[in-house]
Amino acid sequence: MYYSTIGILAALVLLIENQDIFQNRNDAFTKPAWKVYRKFLYTILIYYITDILWGILEYFKLPTPLFIDTSIYFVTMAFGVLLWTQYVVVYMNQNKFMDHFLLYAGRAVAVFAFVVTIINIFVPVLFDVDDKCVYYALPLRYVLLILQMMLLLLISVYALNCLIRKNVTNELRQRNRTMAAFGLIMAIFLFLQMIFAYLPMYAIAYMLGTCLLRAAVIGYEKEEYVANYRKAQGRVNVDALTGVKTKYVYLEAEERLNDQIKEGINPQFAIVILDINDLKKINDTLGHKAGDRFIQDACRYVAQTFKHSPVFRVGGDEFAVISQGEDYDNIDKLIDGVNEHNIEAVRENGIVVACGMAKNENDDCVSDVYERADMKMYANKSMLKNGTI
Repeated sequence: MYYSTIGILAALVLLIENQDIFQNRNDAFTKPAWKVYRKFLYTILIYYITDILWGILEYFKLPTPLFIDTSIYFVTMAFGVLLWTQYVVVYMNQNKFMDHFLLYAGRAVAVFAFVVTIINIFVPVLFDVDDKCVYYALPLRYVLLILQMMLLLLISVYALNCLIRKNVTNELRQRNRTMAAFGLIMAIFLFLQMIFAYLPMYAIAYMLGTCLLRAAVIGYEKEEYVANYRKAQGRVNVDALTGVKTKYVYLEAEERLNDQIKEGINPQFAIVILDINDLKKINDTLGHKAGDRFIQDACRYVAQTFKHSPVFRVGGDEFAVISQGEDYDNIDKLIDGVNEHNIEAVRENGIVVACGMAKNENDDCVSDVYERADMKMYANKSMLKNGTI
């Protein structure tokens, strides 16, 4: 029974450390290599289960179940090496000849293990279990384990090959060293397993190896994923032309305010809708680059006016502001300032920004406030064009 404790411990460590990969949480591991690695982890888990059962069945002296479990054990071990080979090849992808060679070698070892295990059911050539539940290692067991050792060592050499290449980043060198160390650990403990059949050496190797991978390789991949995700979020959240927030962020802010309204909090806020006049005229007469500069100048004015509020670009020439706090307390003065600016801009042919504002008046949702502000903006826009303001 003591034999099984190592397998139980190793299985728990595997599940705890890699629960995000097993569950594919947040699609963090979407690259093809990590899909292979996920299968590899499942194979390791199956191996642990067979290893745990081996100790239990041997303890209770159940020869037939022990024979079946040992057969599954050898096949799972070989397929674990195959999946490790596939993972390294897909992950590194640095030499087509070696990639194909390693893949075929891994498949050959897996097929050999499967065929030999089937033959062993009828003619003992791999191992045997007698009526007293004594396990006997036979010649092809050593052949199979040596083949797996050779393949693991070859994969380690393959991983280390990048260290002599130029133009390789330090991060990649570190990850390849880690993968090489994993293969070396597995090969060494496989050799010890070959000598000490009644010790769970290979389970210990898997436990050490997967912890090493988790710390060095997968940890870095997750950091890289998070960094890329944040960059992508930044592109979604920030308008590329003006640098203010996008409509996507506005909808998120609207949803948060709607949640507060549903909870009966009745938040104090005002929505200001602003629309740039004469943008089409600028685009048609001076070109779109001039139009872009016109939008940037208008946005700069809006952001300077509503200094304490988030500004969102919700359309090509339209902006929205959600005013709370200090800007909300002074919202009427700020709107008067925009109107004064527009009167002067009309006279001097400057940037005219039509404006409409509405406050939350126990509305059922934010869109009601937005619609009132939008209607006021269009009324203001019409007055500016007609010269009635």
